[in-house]
Amino acid sequence: MNDEKIKIFLVDDDSIYLKLLEIELLLQGDFNIETYATGEHCLENLSHEPDVIVLDYYLDGIQKNAMTGIETLDKIKAVNQEIAVIVLSGQDSIDIAISCMHHKAFDYVVKSETAFLRLKKIIPAIFQYKKMEKQLKWYMERM
Repeated sequence: MNDEKIKIFLVDDDSIYLKLLEIELLLQGDFNIETYATGEHCLENLSHEPDVIVLDYYLDGIQKNAMTGIETLDKIKAVNQEIAVIVLSGQDSIDIAISCMHHKAFDYVVKSETAFLRLKKIIPAIFQYKKMEKQLKWYMERM
């Protein structure tokens, strides 16, 4: 992660929700945002080095044979374990949330009236956590 704007990938097959999410985040923070309608497009652009990826759980609204959010999450983590992935879902299910955590998601957020508020708190917290982690690593290397 660099010290510039937080780079966020938003990945959702619901174009209206994707645009709303982008607008909400741009209004509330100084973020560099890229949006994608499929997990495949997100993966094709991982070279843009996102700090955080907000990823829809299903991702099959455009193409029925598209990769799911979990499949995309696994491939993201195979490329770079350091990218924080927040899974978004319309499913308020503890089993789905636990499954996402087992696949190394940073957090699970239900698409509800509080989803935007939660994301606005989680994303800067991830950035601060990674910054502290980097400082600690630098310090430990010098001991």
